[in-house]
Amino acid sequence: MEETNELIQERIKKLNRLRDAGVEPYGVPFAVKDRASDIVDRFGELSKEEIEERSEKFTIAGRIISFRNFGKTAFAHIQDASGKIQVYFSKNIIAGNKDVFKNLDIGDIIGVKGPLFRTKTGELTVQINEFTMLCKSLRPLPEKWHGLKDIETRCRQRYLDLIVNPHIRELFTKRSRLTQAIRKFFDNRGFLEVETPMMHRIPGGATARPFKTHHNALGIDLYLRIAPELYLKKLLVGGYERVYEINKNFRNEGISSKHNPEFTMLEFYISYKDYNYLMGFTEELISSLCREINGDLRVPFGGGSETGEGEIIDFTPPWPRVSMVDAMEEQGVDPDVFGSREKAEEYVDKKKIDIDKKAGHGKILDEIFKKKVEPRLIQPTFITDYPVELSPLAKRKKDAPGFVERFELFIGGREVANAFSELNDPIDQRERFLEQVEARNKGDEEANFMDEDFVRALEYGMPPAAGEGIGIDRLFMLLTDTHSIRDVILFPHLRPEK
Repeated sequence: MEETNELIQERIKKLNRLRDAGVEPYGVPFAVKDRASDIVDRFGELSKEEIEERSEKFTIAGRIISFRNFGKTAFAHIQDASGKIQVYFSKNIIAGNKDVFKNLDIGDIIGVKGPLFRTKTGELTVQINEFTMLCKSLRPLPEKWHGLKDIETRCRQRYLDLIVNPHIRELFTKRSRLTQAIRKFFDNRGFLEVETPMMHRIPGGATARPFKTHHNALGIDLYLRIAPELYLKKLLVGGYERVYEINKNFRNEGISSKHNPEFTMLEFYISYKDYNYLMGFTEELISSLCREINGDLRVPFGGGSETGEGEIIDFTPPWPRVSMVDAMEEQGVDPDVFGSREKAEEYVDKKKIDIDKKAGHGKILDEIFKKKVEPRLIQPTFITDYPVELSPLAKRKKDAPGFVERFELFIGGREVANAFSELNDPIDQRERFLEQVEARNKGDEEANFMDEDFVRALEYGMPPAAGEGIGIDRLFMLLTDTHSIRDVILFPHLRPEK
């Protein structure tokens, strides 16, 4: 730390010397006309003579990431959003800036104008005829230009990570392309993108612990939303037939390689369809996104992870569809656990699976599934037909009223999507909410609240519909073989610095 402070003080002295020489260290707007990657693409294959014949001049700006000062001349690489290119300083060419070389540092941002040439080693280089100081960097970059390795620092100081690790910039650029591709997919199929509230009077639409805040003017408590589901379904009541939203959800739960308290969710609803329709729709959506991002439906997965090291995930449809009961039986779980809470509790005691003693039957089954089945679902697999207790907003199966028409999509041992045929019976919905309230009163902090306005909306009539939520962070992890959610979120939540 002391060494860093000394380097900062030295850079402040250089800043002052620049000002004394009439150079503003935090410059004016600069009219950038060219990008490093475009120059390399256009001229990379041309000979020295062909480049000189064209005699074009370029105007670029970027951050100095390497600097070699030879006294009267200097070479540097500057990096813009597209890539990097070498530039050449000469005191004989740049009038009025004779002291500039000794006051420049790696990390400074400059603007330059001049022609292109090849050096004796053949490297494309912009000869600087005009130079503008745009920003003096006071804090040195880590390890010179060799990159930033510490994971904690990379996530906490993402701006630094983006400077010194170009592949991280490329990763998040790819993530932006994923979101654009999602919007294009839904827009082309007649869906309307909407925005619903982030602060809810009653948290609902999922089973999760919410963040709580207070609205001073209204004098009421509000919750950051755990899901947009109830508002989106109110839009179906209002007459929209296909809606989607891409936005943040907030859940006051643990932080891990798979969980961040703030995460991005795609949620969509379509009238007159059911969960069977959505399985085919989901195959089409995710396989198209995989092709858009990777150019292939086969994606590497699990290098160095506990599950599936060196495997390939194949997103080619169709994907297996297995009921929750059958999936657990295939892994040696006695199907009798579905018969009663007592049987399920006996099983978890025998297998030493930790559960909350206040947990209901459905929650115990869910814990068994997470331990025995979920880690083994590497290839895309739909797990269908969940116990009604786990799905208070889903429609019951006609031939098995203890279960609902629901599926979760698992890929790489992780849940990626959750969907169901929507419950549109207001009487059944009210009874489900009351059961959730009872569970909450018994200590289940993730159980739903009673939402009278949503029940009232259903009483006006909601058409048969299907809805789905897809975690964009987790999906992007799978498509890029990334093993921690914080590596695909620009600014993940972290413990405070000591």
